[in-house]
Amino acid sequence: VHINRDFMSPRSRARRAAHSMHPRFITIHSTANPKGDAAAHARALKRGAMGSLNWHFTVDQYCAVQHIPLNETGRHADRGGPGDMYSIGIEMCEKRGQSIVKTFDRAAKLAAYNMYAHDIPLRNVVPHYYWTGKRCPHLLLDNGKPGFKWSWFISRVDYYYRCIS
Repeated sequence: VHINRDFMSPRSRARRAAHSMHPRFITIHSTANPKGDAAAHARALKRGAMGSLNWHFTVDQYCAVQHIPLNETGRHADRGGPGDMYSIGIEMCEKRGQSIVKTFDRAAKLAAYNMYAHDIPLRNVVPHYYWTGKRCPHLLLDNGKPGFKWSWFISRVDYYYRCIS
């Protein structure tokens, strides 16, 4: 997966609260924003429109954008708990007119690459739901919980991981 690095300023409100991190998990989110692609989310993060929230990557059907270094905590999963302290955050865009299946596929490849690069086991690739019970990523949940759709996504991550390793 080609990654465009477009880091937020280290002086931004969201990054000033960061700590160093050795990732142990990968948390998958969806933006629930039909108007924004990865570039739009990168611009919003850089101008501080998300307040104290930040995450590591935003993915759409065309690209993956990295917002913060992978050795730095984000604020995307559980308000400073273990989801934030030990997890790489990947947001999947839901932009109207783009293929959500291609976005899922790009996110699966990115998750597999990060599993490989950081020695993260497949069982530690989790939906945002895992940390808080929030219905996220809603397009990969069945009746608000991980089920068949989540299992399908994890099978894609596993496939790409096996291709790499």
